[in-house]
Amino acid sequence: MVKPPLHVAMVTPEMAPFAQTGGLGDVMGSLPRALARAGVRVSIFTPAYRHILRGGFGLEDTGARFTVPVSNRKEEAELLKTRMGSAVTLYLIRADRYFDREGLYGTSEKDYPDNAERFIFFTRAVLEVMKLDPPDILHAHDWQAALAIAFLKSQPFVYSGMSGVKTVFTVHNLGYQGLFPYQDWHLLNLDWRFFNLHYLEFYGKINFLKAGLVFADAITTVSPTYAEEIKTAEHGTGLEGVFQERAASLVGILNGVDYDLWNPGIDPHIAGSFSLDDLSGKKICKSDLQRSFNLPEDSEVPLIGMVSRLTEQKGFDLLEEALDDLLSRNVQFVLHGSGDRRYQDLMSKVPYRYPQKAGISTTFQGPLAHKIIAGCDLLLMPSRYEPGGLTHLYGLRYGTIPIVRTTGGLKDTVEEFDPQTGKGNGFAFGPYEARSFLDAVERAFNFFYQKNNWTTLMKNAMSADFSWKRSARAYYDLYQRLRSV
Repeated sequence: MVKPPLHVAMVTPEMAPFAQTGGLGDVMGSLPRALARAGVRVSIFTPAYRHILRGGFGLEDTGARFTVPVSNRKEEAELLKTRMGSAVTLYLIRADRYFDREGLYGTSEKDYPDNAERFIFFTRAVLEVMKLDPPDILHAHDWQAALAIAFLKSQPFVYSGMSGVKTVFTVHNLGYQGLFPYQDWHLLNLDWRFFNLHYLEFYGKINFLKAGLVFADAITTVSPTYAEEIKTAEHGTGLEGVFQERAASLVGILNGVDYDLWNPGIDPHIAGSFSLDDLSGKKICKSDLQRSFNLPEDSEVPLIGMVSRLTEQKGFDLLEEALDDLLSRNVQFVLHGSGDRRYQDLMSKVPYRYPQKAGISTTFQGPLAHKIIAGCDLLLMPSRYEPGGLTHLYGLRYGTIPIVRTTGGLKDTVEEFDPQTGKGNGFAFGPYEARSFLDAVERAFNFFYQKNNWTTLMKNAMSADFSWKRSARAYYDLYQRLRSV
């Protein structure tokens, strides 16, 4: 008898190209396809947000209609679907009163006040659908999906047909936990005995992310270093005790890169293609980027780029302190991203203070991210903390050398260049201070003008393999271990 393929159901609030605010969307756009190539049948569940419904994604109405318990009410849901190849099915939970909105989680000014109810509804709805086709593994991502695991494990009498389902919870960024007032407890339809420090309670509030941590059979995060860091008070954001208690079930698996999308040899968004064997197109991309930001076309000036959310986590307080010193040098700087209003306002003024040296874009344009990563010489990621990080991995494939802080996934993937051995793929600094950051920039500049060393460095970067194949295999092995228990 032929054994059916492993069936993994992923629950996520984001998935590129359908809905995305950050790296989670990129991961969910690539990991399921990598798992499918390894022989896994993958079902994905995400909300049917407004821009997905209007985005021309070829959604199919399954005709399924069902109700979901929220507090003492029954809320109605519809089920849509589409396919991503033969082994990946995307299911979308439609409830326009919850998801027909401009943003995923809020406006540019604040979060939606009913986010607790929205994602309680979403995770309950997912479980209702799963009853019809129980997976081997339920894999939930970040706080918005965590309650799917908590409901399944804490209420087996409701989900009796899924008693054999194993669960994995992935923390993509511990800085976002889904904290809500205890007065929202009634929305959960959970016994009050779960509102204590051993379960969902967190300093008097309900912590959705903690629900995933305490109930999941296995916990993953997006780099080995971050898996260790979150056990400490510095990086655990109040949950370090939970990670310490669950250390035996915690593993760090590096994110991968989809080289079908991020490949300078075939990228449709860049001005010139190039490869490890022919780097000439890199100069074409640099000139094109300089023109895009009205900067002087000069191949000999170091061009530094950032593609990032504008938040303190990403090091923008550090950049603010170091910016005048940085831009006093012979350098060009471009930035693409949006985020906290304070940093958007700060960065938007930089081109006026440093004409001919800086270009800033705070309006999201997917192709521009590719142009920056292809056209720059250096890529900044001075993060205060970084669970995994993807942008610098894209940069490596394009020969754009990262300058990073040694934290989380940045520490796991960037090795300081050593001209004596010819090894290394970037530059790194440790202390979170402007002087240390600028010292790393200075080291990078020194090698930029040493053309033989710089070519070696670029080729080291472009040779690095951070494809999803290796990461998907690590997840696959984890799933198989859980299924065999």
